[in-house]
Amino acid sequence: MKDIIFINSHPIQYFAPLYKFMNEHGVKTKAWYCSDESIRGGMDKQFGVEVKWDIPLLDGYEYSFFKNYSPKPSHFGGFLGLINLGLIRQLFKIPKSVIVIHGWHYFTHFFVLMLGRLMGHTICLRCEMPQNQEVLKKGWKMKIKAMGLKYILFPRINYFLFIGTQNRLFYKSYGIDDRQLIFCPYSVDDRRFRKEFQKLKPAVGGIRKRLGVPDNAKIILYSGKYMEKKRPMDLLKAFNQLNNGDCWLIMVGEGGLRKEMEQFIAEKQLTRVILTGFVNQSQVSEYYAISNVFVMCSSIGETWGLSVNEAMNFGLPVIISDVTGCAEDMVKNGDNGYVFETGNIDQLALKLSEVLVKNNLLRSTRPETIVDKHSYSTITENIRPLTQ
Repeated sequence: MKDIIFINSHPIQYFAPLYKFMNEHGVKTKAWYCSDESIRGGMDKQFGVEVKWDIPLLDGYEYSFFKNYSPKPSHFGGFLGLINLGLIRQLFKIPKSVIVIHGWHYFTHFFVLMLGRLMGHTICLRCEMPQNQEVLKKGWKMKIKAMGLKYILFPRINYFLFIGTQNRLFYKSYGIDDRQLIFCPYSVDDRRFRKEFQKLKPAVGGIRKRLGVPDNAKIILYSGKYMEKKRPMDLLKAFNQLNNGDCWLIMVGEGGLRKEMEQFIAEKQLTRVILTGFVNQSQVSEYYAISNVFVMCSSIGETWGLSVNEAMNFGLPVIISDVTGCAEDMVKNGDNGYVFETGNIDQLALKLSEVLVKNNLLRSTRPETIVDKHSYSTITENIRPLTQ
């Protein structure tokens, strides 16, 4: 049996529980990290605040950190932000393994993809690119990238672990054979979120009271950074247009657009909007538990949207922009939620009204059914054959 080794830029709150799960279910899984920034904590450039995740990121699996020789070491530092020569050398020393690399966007990741197969390892690429976003990108850089992927990088990869429909279409656009494609969806720690949902049900009234939200209010939830690609202003404008006294908007997050958002809230006198600031993983469940609908209105750059998975573990209907990477996979339109045209504020306001005022969702599909397909169990069972 071969070991599976995931190579990540740093410990990631969505990925670490997967490695523990896989070990618990008979697939020996390790992680190699290029940086310990998320363990040490520090300034998150997109949140704009100090961030240190408060859930265990190193429990239940074997891991290694490798020295970073970059002159400007950081996973925010672009291609040359992670240069881990010891990690690349380690490929020569270990038994033949299944190596899963998340993307090619760092020096370390790129050279593992280039060299790993030569050393007898089974090389798997797990990237996020959705085809519907790639076709919107133009210019000579995109042409060079396409040539490099097709003729230099992709021929050195054994398997392509696609995270969803649009990601699969991205690989197919490069002529990747179906036999090389394995469904390994983007997932969250469903067990933890569902346990927290059950635990929080009796506390919903108390949480709402603490936030100053009436018991009978209908809550729209946003969870993400206040940044351009997330388009939080679209939701604020749609909420203003909805203009319903029974509805509240809670925006969980932080980021560079906060001042613009606060200015709009003040100008429009939106008294039923709460900007929470940064909320850590151990507390975010409270906001899902008290809400009535979850909205993600992102544009290019939202390659999946794992907050959608989280929200659906709490039984929430979801309203998602059509460019968001997971829209095609996670939403049955008019059933468990709606998909709207990215940037179309009128349409977003209409969908909010459909859910909160008209109660028009059929809800014949339980959100958990969709989440179960996009789970750690699915990943484990689909990767397991590679170890044999």
